[in-house]
Amino acid sequence: MSLAFKDLNRRVVKEITAILIIKVIILMIIKNIWFDAPTIPKNFDNQVAEHIAGSPSQIKETR
Repeated sequence: MSLAFKDLNRRVVKEITAILIIKVIILMIIKNIWFDAPTIPKNFDNQVAEHIAGSPSQIKETR
């Protein structure tokens, strides 16, 4: 009975390892597709200065 348990244990370990390897590969593919380079918005300096200085926004929210 212990031999069958060891075989089952090895099979589970192999399956979990294979799943983790596949997940890591998929995550690296997603990272390379969508996050290959940082995006810099237009007027970057103005946006940062406005955010730090806290100047009021020109857009009014409506509810």
